[in-house]
Order: sequence, then structure tokens, then C-alpha cells
Amino acid sequence: MAAVAMVEDGMVVGLGTGSTAAFAIEGLIARVRGGLKIVGIPTSERSATQARDGGIELTDFAHHTKVDLTIDGADEIARDSLSLVKGLGGALLREKIVAAASARLVIVADEPKLVAGLGGTVPVPVEVTGFGWQTTSVRLERLGARPVLRKAADGAAFLTDGGNPILDCHFGAISDPAALEREISMVVGVVESGLFIGMATTALVATPNGVLRFDR
Repeated sequence: MAAVAMVEDGMVVGLGTGSTAAFAIEGLIARVRGGLKIVGIPTSERSATQARDGGIELTDFAHHTKVDLTIDGADEIARDSLSLVKGLGGALLREKIVAAASARLVIVADEPKLVAGLGGTVPVPVEVTGFGWQTTSVRLERLGARPVLRKAADGAAFLTDGGNPILDCHFGAISDPAALEREISMVVGVVESGLFIGMATTALVATPNGVLRFDR
């Protein structure tokens, strides 16, 4: 994988979450077994388990406050700006914390994730506090959203690794993602949104004709 080839000895590497990120972690495991020396900061408990079981040394922000390169997936990638919607895997808060600390955020995805504008194919996940989430939902509706509480397989509310529920907010096509991200962040009860604006530095998109590279 092209993203894995960007990782060099001595790096602090952010380990994303989701099916595509899991392939990248497997690629890093193979390189570590071949002698690559890195430490990883995982964005979810499942990524931590995968990396640890594969022999990648893990660290945290108490020991490293900066990340050299993060490899992660996305649910939508705006072709022109590399703005993202992330969080359908449920790890958006930790993913955004790691992304914000990263010198480079490399997104790996398949071609359907590449879109002209955000919001047309997936909702925007919004992590909220469990207390009063119903009132937070009403406030998000006032921004034009149709919020839906995410459910786990057993029918109970899905909870993130931080113990918070997620409202999947259907906005439709988003004309100004940066403005919407700011508006969501100001809603009382919101922990974080899945709008990642100005964070991705590179997107590697797999197509039937090969990998396309987009740089911001």
C-alpha cells in the first residue's frame, strides 16, 4: 500500500480506524516484522488490539505530543479541498485528536468515497454527551440536520470508546462544510463532529485503473 510506504524509521504513526485503516495496519505490521522501527498511537481500542497483537509498539500523548504521519480512512473525500466526513466507524473523536496532532494526515479510500461535495452520500456523525442527548438532537435539527441516534447490533444505543452516543446527522449536500463544522461545534452537548476540514494532506484513492493521489 502506497500510504504504508511513506512511513520511515523513527516515526510516531497515527493508526486509523475502519476496514481500510485495518489493511494499512496490517501493512505496517509486515514492515515492523521486517525491521521497521516505529511507535503507534491508535485511534480506537480495536486498532490498538490489532497493532499490539501484530507487534507494533504503542505509545500515547503523554509521551509524544506530535505525530509524524497518520494513515486513516474516510467516508467521504471532497475532491478539490480534501475536506472529509469521517466517523461511520465510531471513532471520530480520537481520530480527530490524532489528526490534529499530525504533521501529515494520509487518507486511504476506494473510489466511491471521492465526491464533488460533502454530505450527498453519508450523514455527518456527531458524538454527543449521553446526558441530554435528546435536547442536543433538537438543537442540531435547528441547523438543518435530521439526526438519528446510532444503534448497536443489539438495538441499544451505540457508544464510542469514550462512552458517548453518536447522532448521525443527515444534512444532504453541504454548501459550506467549514461553516457547518463551526456551527455544530457551538451546539451545547456536542463533543465532536465528523467534519474534518483542512486536516488531510494527501488522499490515496484506489480505482480500477490504479491509485490516484491528491495533495492539498
